[in-house]
Amino acid sequence: MLRRVAFSAASLIALAAAVSAHAADAPTAPPEGDQANAVDKVVITAAPYAVSLDTVTSSVNVITRDKLDLLPPAGLGDTLNGQPGLRSTFYGPGASRPVIRGLSGPRVLVLENGVGQVDASSLSPDHAVASDPGEASRIEVLRGPSTLAYGGSGIGGVVNIIDERVPSSPAENGFEGRIAGSASTVDDGKAINGSAKFGKGPLVFAIDADHRESDDYKVPTTPVSARLANRDGLTSDPDKTVKNTDVEVDAYGAGVSYVHDSGFFGVAIKKTDTTYGVPYLQITAPIDPDAEGPVSIHLQQTRYDFRGEQNVDLGPIAKIRLSVGHAKYEHAEVSVEDGEVGTRFLSDGTEGRLELVQKERDGWQGAVGFQALERHFSAIGDEAFVPSTDIKEYGVFTLQRLDRGVWGVDAGLRFDSRELKTDFTSKTFDNVSASLGLFYKPADKQFVALALSRNGRAPTEFELFADGPHPGTGGYEVGDADLKSEKVTSLEATYRYTGDRLRLEGHLWGAWYDGFIEEAPTGAVEDDLPVFQYFQTNAKFHGAEAEASYVAWQGGEQSLKLEGVYDWVRGSTDFGAPARIPPWALTGRVIWSAPRLSVQTEVRRVASQNRTATFELPTDGYTQVNAMVTFKPMADSGLRLFVDGRNLTDETIREHTSFLKDFAPAPGRSVRVGFAYRF
Repeated sequence: MLRRVAFSAASLIALAAAVSAHAADAPTAPPEGDQANAVDKVVITAAPYAVSLDTVTSSVNVITRDKLDLLPPAGLGDTLNGQPGLRSTFYGPGASRPVIRGLSGPRVLVLENGVGQVDASSLSPDHAVASDPGEASRIEVLRGPSTLAYGGSGIGGVVNIIDERVPSSPAENGFEGRIAGSASTVDDGKAINGSAKFGKGPLVFAIDADHRESDDYKVPTTPVSARLANRDGLTSDPDKTVKNTDVEVDAYGAGVSYVHDSGFFGVAIKKTDTTYGVPYLQITAPIDPDAEGPVSIHLQQTRYDFRGEQNVDLGPIAKIRLSVGHAKYEHAEVSVEDGEVGTRFLSDGTEGRLELVQKERDGWQGAVGFQALERHFSAIGDEAFVPSTDIKEYGVFTLQRLDRGVWGVDAGLRFDSRELKTDFTSKTFDNVSASLGLFYKPADKQFVALALSRNGRAPTEFELFADGPHPGTGGYEVGDADLKSEKVTSLEATYRYTGDRLRLEGHLWGAWYDGFIEEAPTGAVEDDLPVFQYFQTNAKFHGAEAEASYVAWQGGEQSLKLEGVYDWVRGSTDFGAPARIPPWALTGRVIWSAPRLSVQTEVRRVASQNRTATFELPTDGYTQVNAMVTFKPMADSGLRLFVDGRNLTDETIREHTSFLKDFAPAPGRSVRVGFAYRF
């Protein structure tokens, strides 16, 4: 396997060098628009070289720290819920992962500064991501062909949580930072987070901390849905509180870098300590005397990071970038009643990423990259449904982009090899992925692109080797050690218009899977749970996303802006509809802005979902109304105060993408007050 990796690496380096040599002889591209402004909107995750957000050939969203300061403190999936094409797995406020275009779990890759989390969040929806949005300086979301640079585990999408714990630039005036805090009514929630960067000369230090806590939250109705109660003959607990949903998150870290004129290198350490309750079925009858009581999860992780970037002059190479993360992760499932520890999940591993960025020559950009992962996963206890597994993964890739001003080409090629080894078997999967995108600018401020890709994803340890009860999904899961790699061919069309007052963006996409891995009930029952077996089938997904922003009125420094977001996805397999496919959603906003005051009203309509898998219940649609007022007490200060009203009509909200939708709806009406300060 190492010989194949080395051969592929040599081949890709030779390809990149040949491409660079050819680019040196190519004619010069004509000057293009306002390039200085484009640099301010560079997408870090899409490629190792600078790509403007307005010229990416597939769908990308960027959530800046300014936006994060005003969003409700929540897990990663809930923070991103409502972005075009994104929903949440919502397993109560303690655990949520993103759902991207109907896909979640192992098909959505969650990164921290470009390398993996080394946690267990993709294993089960009740497992939280080991990084909290409160730590981030920026979050970037990729879907479609642009995910190729990160391997098969990002076949559905990539979420990169970016922080400045390893400083990459000097502190402004020797010291800079931020702090934000809020309190909410629906769950008696409190949150505070902040970071600072300081230092003189080349040594730059950084510190950050994030804390949030909340109690059980209130809902407009009884938590158990009428559909579930009628189907299973249940009597619901009338209490309009989703019990055992308290959360406490603590994360803190520090780093130091040597920053100089041509680059930086530094190290950082972060500790995460999170405890959260897992919602349960709140009924008064019938009661199962053998059922387990409420469970809370205690998650701990220590993470070490090394990051560096150096400008060089090595033939075609202009920059070398390195990122390495090592983490030791553990979470324990603890009985709330007696404190007894049930199952423990442990993950210990290191992932590294090396990128060689080519010199830009006449509109040609490119890079070659190498990635390696080594991780040991184990589960201990009665519900350890996956055996201890050693995972090794190697990848090598190249990305190339030619921009001729009016038209251009994006291309990528990647080879991955993944080995999974247990005490009784070993499996190796090799995958080659490729992408090709063409873009054209038919007129000033317009951008059209068509991107095609072919990606492969190796099965995970639980898809291959699972055999045991999994209360997090409500089933007894059985893997299949004979599974093959999952292959997908995807096609995406993009249109953007970026005018002075009007901005439009739309995406039409389709994905055709060969060997799509899913699970379905067999009809058998084991340990009082229905048995779900992993198997492979053909599948196809298609959908659309659209965003619009229009400045309807502007007078001096005041403006009135209208915004809209729409997304829709449909999936099917040889056996019918896949489980937990989100229905369409439409969001409209009206934003009035002045130098010191901003008022925003938002209405979001999410449709009902009646197209379900055989073991799912339908889900009612909902309309959510939110409003926020933001005020700057002093014009020249970095202080913002805000009042945020969420779900103002106290609507019952059940997310179809959640395993718990029929007994843990989203929170009811809430008012949140807070502040954000930059210094």
